[in-house]
Amino acid sequence: MTAQLIDRDADLRGYARVYLSPHLDDAALSCGGAIAMAPERTLVITLCTAPPPPGSVFNAVAVEFHAEWGLAPDEVLRVRLEEDAAAMNILGVNYVYAGWLDAIYRMPEAYFSRATLYRPPVPDDPLPSQARDLLTMLIERAPDATIYAPLGVGDHVDHLAVFQAALACPPDRIAFYDDINYALTPGAVEQRLAAIGQSLVAELVPFNTSALRTKIAAIAAYRSQMAALFGETAAMDAAITAYHAALARDRSGYAERIWRIM
Repeated sequence: MTAQLIDRDADLRGYARVYLSPHLDDAALSCGGAIAMAPERTLVITLCTAPPPPGSVFNAVAVEFHAEWGLAPDEVLRVRLEEDAAAMNILGVNYVYAGWLDAIYRMPEAYFSRATLYRPPVPDDPLPSQARDLLTMLIERAPDATIYAPLGVGDHVDHLAVFQAALACPPDRIAFYDDINYALTPGAVEQRLAAIGQSLVAELVPFNTSALRTKIAAIAAYRSQMAALFGETAAMDAAITAYHAALARDRSGYAERIWRIM
């Protein structure tokens, strides 16, 4: 499958919401309910969507992930793009790709284990600069849009890079979303907020049962990721339903959560 890359000269003034998804699944996992409620005038941009360079020698953590996903290295991107297309079509949203490399392919000498993957970007990592450039373009070309970026829960380097770039944007243009599935771990969001050390205010984004079922169907489209993230589809359904019901608290229905700079 050929990825549709974002046109940096495109007129994006028609969009009201732009979701930055570091990987192929983050937007559906974290924001699928909100997207399902209002897919019109919404754009999802997935960032790490480039194939490994020809002749790549995969490091230990890449080999580990390929085994978890049940995919040979030469079929990873094709399968994951097909899964993402299915998920985005279920959500009914427009989507494009930035065409950047995932950390395990971008700098295999730096991000060679789970421990090295879950930390701030190393100094010569190009992703923070790429994210800043993209955000600068979006601020200009999508002037009516709120841009949603990951809060960085779980400390994945790609999520942290996008968070740091978004933090420098005008605060009235940016909202940060809870990174799921990391946010499902009790205390993980609070730990991340403490690490940020900056005042952020939470805002609940309610959605109904129909949007919940759409979100769950979209997540289920990422079949290669299901075992690693949740074990099985039924467990995913239960975990996602419980999490969003708990966030809604005394309200009827379900909710996702975003954070804004005070």
